[in-house]
Amino acid sequence: MKRRIRKENKKSKIAQLIIKHIFNNKKQYMIAGTLFLIGMMMGIMFINHTSETQFTEISEYITSIVNTMKDTNKIDYGESLKNSITSNIILVLVMWLAASTLVGIPVVYGTLLLRGFALGYTISSVLATLGTGTGILFSIASFIFHNLIFIPVLLALSVSGMNLYDSIIKNRNRENVKLEFIRHTAFCLIMFVWLLLSAIIETYISINLGKLIVTNIKV
Repeated sequence: MKRRIRKENKKSKIAQLIIKHIFNNKKQYMIAGTLFLIGMMMGIMFINHTSETQFTEISEYITSIVNTMKDTNKIDYGESLKNSITSNIILVLVMWLAASTLVGIPVVYGTLLLRGFALGYTISSVLATLGTGTGILFSIASFIFHNLIFIPVLLALSVSGMNLYDSIIKNRNRENVKLEFIRHTAFCLIMFVWLLLSAIIETYISINLGKLIVTNIKV
């Protein structure tokens, strides 16, 4: 009973720390979230304004992926996990390095726009190819669950980078900048652990759910 109470208290403290962190950085989170949403809208608009030839190529590509998922009896989870983790390592390194330089903050903003664009473009392509109903089911199964972790982590990394950049620009005390750099580095490492969880969910849950959906789809 005491152990259970201690666990609940620990969870409560973690939740309070997260809420406090978001509240103390609400301006930065608004900027990061807005940039990500702009990227998504750009991805949606791009797919809606593609030429007939481009749309045909996109549709054929999505269809080939669906058919591959249908016909593949054995999924190479190791390769999928490796690719996902590699992508996340690159993301963390980019966000860590970019915030550590005076000219790197545009890279942070650009990463938010690019990731948002990729998600909006991918989901729009799926909906356009598979139809609204089927496309929504496939998108929920294949993209939503791991992105429930990935997107907040991406925003948190961006905010941490913004804070370090502001510290470098505004704070002339080298010791304070050094402490902010250490904090940013530690924060990136913690966020990478969450990205590992996102990669595992993507590999072992999202892929299988997507396969489950497409096995009942006639494309």
